[in-house]
This record gives sequence, structure tokens and C-alpha cells, in this order.
Amino acid sequence: MELEDVLQKVQEQDIRFVRFLYCDNGGIIRGKSAYAPTLPARLSSGIGLTVAMQAMNSLDQLQAVDGMGPVGEVRLVPDLSTFQVLPYAPNTAAVLTVMTTLDGHPWDACPRSFLARMDQKAKAMGITIQASIENEFSLVQDDKPWDETLCFSSQGMLISQDFIDDLAKSLEQQGIILEQYYPELAHGQHEISVRHRPVMEAASQQLYIRETIRAVAKRHGLQVSFAPKPWLDQAGNGGHIHFSARDDEGNNLFYDPRDPYRLSIMGYQFMAGILFHLPALLALTTPTVNSYQRLVPNAWSSSYACWGPDNREAPLRIASPIKTQEQQSVNVEFKPADLTSNPYLALGALIAAGLDGIAHKLDPKEPVLSNPDDIPASEREARGIIRLPGSLDQALDHLAQDAVLQEAMGEMLVQSYLAVKRSEVAFYQNKSPEEIAAWHRFRY
Repeated sequence: MELEDVLQKVQEQDIRFVRFLYCDNGGIIRGKSAYAPTLPARLSSGIGLTVAMQAMNSLDQLQAVDGMGPVGEVRLVPDLSTFQVLPYAPNTAAVLTVMTTLDGHPWDACPRSFLARMDQKAKAMGITIQASIENEFSLVQDDKPWDETLCFSSQGMLISQDFIDDLAKSLEQQGIILEQYYPELAHGQHEISVRHRPVMEAASQQLYIRETIRAVAKRHGLQVSFAPKPWLDQAGNGGHIHFSARDDEGNNLFYDPRDPYRLSIMGYQFMAGILFHLPALLALTTPTVNSYQRLVPNAWSSSYACWGPDNREAPLRIASPIKTQEQQSVNVEFKPADLTSNPYLALGALIAAGLDGIAHKLDPKEPVLSNPDDIPASEREARGIIRLPGSLDQALDHLAQDAVLQEAMGEMLVQSYLAVKRSEVAFYQNKSPEEIAAWHRFRY
């Protein structure tokens, strides 16, 4: 979309405010709004933002990070292709932004620029990564689950039908294509899946999905929680990532009809890279203290580094392809991810790890065809099925030691991210499990 197109749409639809949005190191969507008469200048040059915001955690506590103090400014420069009129906000539109320096270069601490670099690195190898993020969320009323219906139950569909119809309409108006909807296992829990997109579009789409779910819930007198484990006695909310690779003609590079699971050598190598870097990846894909209240054995959320075909206890699952559409539909699901993550960071890190697997021709080893927690410990050790980090602090330690991910992200982004996340670990250190769940239920 060109500048003139945006300005014309703003005028035609009587838009008064345009939100300049970004997602920070704490996974919080933040931004500033430009009033319509100021738009021509703002859309060209962006809106100023203190450098300190990338050192702000999800509790609005500023951390001490070199280069992120009271002195200095970056610009929130809009990507006009992400412009959306918001169907849930009167006379309001939004655009997603890139953080740039004052001279117009991508800022080293910009998560969106990190994903763009990884996307370009893959494309330089003839690989276009496509992805889709599943959204599990809890509808809340008076700090309690909105309903107590059963998993996949038609009663759950009936109770939520007005909300879901409104949500689907609002997403459609923004060009976001729904694939499925159903009530999930926990009380008040629901899930939607959307059409896969090129990875940059998938991450940007995810920000709009989160905003839309929240806004539509508010319109129906509800709150929504994306917290990984909002109630300890209920199933948790995931944000599973499905991904595949395409060539320039759109052919699925992960597909091989000769393989028992229809996955190509490239697909296996990409998976192997993710498995190799998985302990560090978790710091970015499951990035809150509450995430590790969900990542426990026998919770279908992944606890061991392994892969398997349709194994929902494995962090990597080769999804069964759609019959007669095998070539198009073969993909891999990454399960240890949730919606407290910044999608630009999560997807960028997955690509960095996967490309490392391709570069070094890594082998993911044999598939795990059972619950890995049921395998004797001695056998797990012999097969290299390691237990994943059991806390955010442990995952951050792995990230701090992972040279591949650190090089991919860059020093400023890594250091600010580690500072923000370690401060959150410290905040929750002396709180009970119930307090941790309650705090995250509210924050996310």
C-alpha cells in the first residue's frame, strides 16, 4: 500500500487516530497514536520513542541496559503494507512499525528487524518460510472461566457462538482467514487457527489477532487471557507454530513422497537444528515464568527434546497431511510456544536454528512413537532425549550460551532481552504458584 492509498482510506473512512504498534521484549503490544491531520508527516518519518522502552519489562519496570537509558530516541516507522482499519475501534486504524535510528537504519534492538534478517537469510538460500500460529485463549468473567463446557463440545460452541461470530467477522474485515474454531479442554478455553502466511506476514498477523480477540471479548463483556497457565487446575494455553518451506515457484521444500512421513531431507535437517537449539529457543518461545507451569510432562505441551509423527507430547510433530493435498499440506508443528511470546522473536529464532541444522546437515535421530515420559530414563539418555529446561531462568542461561542464536539476534537485542526476562524471573521468585498464575492471568 502506498502513502497516498493510506491517506485516501483514512479520509474515506473518517479515521481520526492511527495506532503505531510494536511488540516489545516482554511480549507486550505497545504503541502511540497519530491524529489524522498529522498523518502525512508521521507516515513518512515515524513517531519518536525513547530507547528505554526495549528495556521495559512486562511489569513496566525499567531495567539497566547499556544504551537504553534516559538519553536517546528511535523512530517507530510504519510498514504501510500492515495498515488496517480496526473494525472494533471507532474511527481508528493501525499500522505495525519498524524501530529505526534517527538516520533511518534498522535499530539493533528491533525484534521485527531481527525476523526480517532471518527471512532474508532463508530466501538467499532459496527458502521462503511460511508459518501459522494457533491461538488458544481463556475467556474470563469476574476473574473466573466464562464457562465450564467440555472439550470440543457442541454446548461450548453454542454458549460462545455470538462471540465467535463477531470475532470471525472482525478478522475477515482485516483479511485474516480463519481455518478452524473449537472449544478446548480447559474451562472457558477456546482455540482458533488461521491460514498460513509468509513468515513476516504471519508474525504481523498474530499481533492483529491478539488485539482483535481482546477487543471483541471486551465488546461482549468479557476479558481474555493468553497466559500459558491462567489456572493451575486447568489445561494451559499454547501458541503452537506450524511451519514449512517453499521455493520460488511455491513448491513445498519439506515434502518428499518417498519418505514414510512425507518429510524431505531439508525438513529433517531443519527439525534437527531446532532440536539442537531447543533449550535456548524456549527462552524466546515460552518466555514467561508462567510458561513453565504449563511445560510439564503429560500435559501435551512438550517436556523432552524429541520429534514424532502426530506425537502430541513431542515438541516437534510432523502433522498428518490432508489427503489428496499431501504436497501442499505437509508441515511441522512446534509445540513449546505460547502467546506471551513476541512472534517476531519466536519465529526469527526458529528460522535461525533451522537454517543452522541445514547448514550442518544435522540429524534429528529416530522418531519417538510414544509418550517420552513413559520411556525409561536410561533409554532416554541413550537416545539423546533430554529433559527440557524446567524454568525460564534455566532457558535464559541456555540462550546466554547459544552462539548461533546470539549472533543471529545481535548483541543489543540479546542483552536487552536477557535483562528484561531476568528481571521478571526475579519479580516472581518469592511468589507462590497460585500467585504466579494469577499475575500472568491479568498481565496477558
